[in-house]
Amino acid sequence: MSNKIEIYDSTLRDGSQGEGISFSLDDKLSTAIELDKLGISFIEGGWPFSNVKDENFFKLIQKENLKHAQIAAFGSTRRANTNAKDDKNLNALLYAESPVITIFGKSWDLHVTDALKVSFEENLAMIASSIEYLKQHDRHVIYDAEHFFDGYKSNPEYAIKTILAAQNAGASTLVLCDTNGGSLPFEIQKIVSDVKKITTVNIGIHAHNDSGLGVANSLSAVEGGAKHIQGTINGIGERCGNADITSIIANLELKMNKQCLPDTHIQKLTETSHFVWDITNQNPIGNQPFVGISAFAHKGGIHVSAIARNSKTYEHIKPEAVGNTQRILISELSGKSNVLAKSKKHDLSKHPEALKQVLAKVVELEKEGYSFESAEASFELLIRKIMGDKLNFFKCEGYRSIIENSPNHTSEISEVSVKVRVGEKLEHKVAEGHGPVDAIKRALRRSLVPHYPQLNDMKLVDYKVRVIEGGDGTSSKVRVLITSKDKKDLWSTIGVSENILEASFKALVDSFEYKLVKDN
Repeated sequence: MSNKIEIYDSTLRDGSQGEGISFSLDDKLSTAIELDKLGISFIEGGWPFSNVKDENFFKLIQKENLKHAQIAAFGSTRRANTNAKDDKNLNALLYAESPVITIFGKSWDLHVTDALKVSFEENLAMIASSIEYLKQHDRHVIYDAEHFFDGYKSNPEYAIKTILAAQNAGASTLVLCDTNGGSLPFEIQKIVSDVKKITTVNIGIHAHNDSGLGVANSLSAVEGGAKHIQGTINGIGERCGNADITSIIANLELKMNKQCLPDTHIQKLTETSHFVWDITNQNPIGNQPFVGISAFAHKGGIHVSAIARNSKTYEHIKPEAVGNTQRILISELSGKSNVLAKSKKHDLSKHPEALKQVLAKVVELEKEGYSFESAEASFELLIRKIMGDKLNFFKCEGYRSIIENSPNHTSEISEVSVKVRVGEKLEHKVAEGHGPVDAIKRALRRSLVPHYPQLNDMKLVDYKVRVIEGGDGTSSKVRVLITSKDKKDLWSTIGVSENILEASFKALVDSFEYKLVKDN
C-alpha cells in the first residue's frame, strides 16, 4: 500500500471566504508560488466564473514555472435542465485552461429537494453530464461531494449513488466533504472505509472546523483509506475555518509515516504559514500547533531545566523538523534555568555574578510592569549591558512632541524633535508622522540612517499597547510592545511608563539598537 497522500490546498478559494480575508491578484499569484515551493500537489486557484480577478489569475499563473503543484479551477455542476455544453460555468472552467478542474455537486437529499429543487434523477444527471463534458476536453476532474457525510447519515443509498455517478463519468478523485463541519472522527473513519469498499478511484476528504475537529477528521479519513486531503494554510476559511493543512501535513509525515511533500520540504512549513498570515494581514495564532511562535515556547523553570537535558521531556517533535525554533520565555516564573537557556551564546554559567544580576534585574523590571516573554530583543540588550557591552552606537539625549489640530479639526499633525548623539556628533532632527509614535520613529531614523544605512532595511510591523496595574485612570502605567523586521529577522522590544510616548520611545530605541547589535 502506497504511503503517498495528495495535498490539495484551497487557501486561495475556500480560505478567501473567511471573515477579514482578502487576496489581491498579486497576493494570489505570490501565494501560489509559495505553496508550490512547499511542494503542495494541487492548488485551487479560484472560481473563474465568479469574478474577473480569478479569471486573470488563471491566465497569469500559466506564465509561472511551477515545479510541484498542478493548478485547479473550481466550480459547480451544470445548472438543472440544461445541456453541459451550454453551461456558462463549465465553459468558464475550460476557458481557464487549468490542467485540473474541481466541481462540486449535491450528495445530501435535503439539498437536492430544498436547495436545488430538482428530482433525485436530475441531480445524478447533472453530476454525470458535467464530468463527462469536462473529460471530453482532457481535464483531470476532481469531484467534491458537498455535504456528503450529512447526506450519508440521512440517506446512505442516495449519497452513494451521487459519488458512483461521478466515478462512472470519469472523476479521478471523489472528495467526501464535511461541509458543515459537524461530523466526528469515528464517523468519518467508518464512512470513508465503507465508501472505499465500493469505489475504485481515489477517495479524498474536505473537512471544515466548526466542531474544532477539522484536522482530526482529516487524519481519521486517512485511517479509513483516503489518499487525498483538502484544506487551507493556517485553517483560514468561512465560519470556523477549514482543516489546517500545516497541522495535517506535520501529523501525517512525522506521526503517521505518510509522504505529503517532497523530501525535506516539511521544513518550509513554518515559513509558509507565516507567509500566509502576513499576506492576509492577519495576526498569527501564537499557540498554533507546529508552526506557531509559542508552539515550542517554555516558561516554567522546571520545564526549562528538563529540556536543557533532553528536549523530548516537553517537546513532542524537534521544532526544526517543521522549520520552527525552541523559545525560552523570561518572566516572573523564570528561574536560573530559563536565563541560562535563553542566554546560551553568552554562557552565563561561567559568569555567576552576571547571572545573579540578570535574575535580579528581571525581577525588578517585572515589578515595574515589564514582561520579556514577547520582547526577546529587549532581554538580549539587557544581558549585553550587564555583561559589560557598552553598546556605543548612539545615545538619546531627549525628545519633544507636539500635536497640532488643524482649524477645521479634520486632520491632526504630530511633530517630534529628537536629540541623538552618535560618537561626538549631536544630531537634532525633526519629523512629522501619522501620530506621535510614527513621528518619533521617523525622527530617530532621520538621525541615525546617515551613520547606519542598514537601518533603511528595518520597518515596524506591529505596535501593541496595554494598560497595566498602577495608578488611577490616566496615571496608570502602559506597556508598549513593538515588533520590527528586516530582510532576515523579526524581533520585539518593550517599553513601560505612565506616559505612552515615553514607553513607545523606549521600545523604539531598543528596536533600533537591537538591529545594530545583531548586524554587527
